[in-house]
Amino acid sequence: MVIRSNGRLDWDKLRVFHAVAEAGSFTHASETLNLSQSAVSRQISALEDALGVSLFHRHARGLILTEQGDLLYKTVHDVFAKLNNVESLLTETKENAEGVLRVTTTVAFGSVWLTGRLKEFIRTYPDIQVTLRLDDQELDLAMREADVAIRFNEPTQPDLIQRHLVSLHANLYASPEYLKERGLPRSLEELRNHDFVLFGEGVLPVSTVHWFADLLAKNNMATRSTLRVNNIYGIYRAVKAGIGIGPLPEYFLQEGRGIVQVLPELEGPPIEAYFVYPEELRNSARVTVFRDFLVREIAKARTQLTVVAQAADVLRTAG
Repeated sequence: MVIRSNGRLDWDKLRVFHAVAEAGSFTHASETLNLSQSAVSRQISALEDALGVSLFHRHARGLILTEQGDLLYKTVHDVFAKLNNVESLLTETKENAEGVLRVTTTVAFGSVWLTGRLKEFIRTYPDIQVTLRLDDQELDLAMREADVAIRFNEPTQPDLIQRHLVSLHANLYASPEYLKERGLPRSLEELRNHDFVLFGEGVLPVSTVHWFADLLAKNNMATRSTLRVNNIYGIYRAVKAGIGIGPLPEYFLQEGRGIVQVLPELEGPPIEAYFVYPEELRNSARVTVFRDFLVREIAKARTQLTVVAQAADVLRTAG
């Protein structure tokens, strides 16, 4: 669809249309565009006349896109998003990284590990506006639902760039209160006397999430007392509350409070973490500095985790 004014694309009308569609009213759009409400209304009317279709249903409570208006909005929104991205790529450098960076990862990793570390990044790069979307469903980066992702399965889409970040371990954890009440298991066999918190129904982009349940089933251990939760962060909260013993990624030992590791010799398969982004953002300074930040933070966390694990070994030996 081409809209022309004097033989050229009329970007002004498209810009006004996009602002009105986003705002849902001429009044709010006029504030965003710094134009009068009448000027905005005239631009929309002129655009509708040029196209020969109505783009909005007018209601007392505001404006609603017609079917044709919705089609135009989706196209224009995509065009402006790409133009903004190109502008950022052309003007930013590593020393002057700026713009919006939309990051997505799982609820557990984002809540427990990532958010607590973003303060340093935000202060170092104040011109980057970080938007963090925590979702256990993988967003489509190719469709620009996010700019970058931290994922825990190797990406399969060929148009995505990936960097392996770290291999995480999964272990068993319980709260001190639970262990005081039920006793500390010293072997796999002693787990028969304990309650468990396991992953329940749902889809999670971590292929190794059922390792402990599989281990219990292999050893014919009944799980009648198990609480099942469809979210790893929910498992952590249940374990911390003393409901039972549950499997968690190792970063909970360092970042979580109120849990301790049990039976350290029982270890799940490695969880591989990847930093992923679309090919078109290969030269983005925002992506580069955020990737480098993650690599540094993970290296520091690994060192700290080693110290925590060594201290825990000393305490177990002393006990």
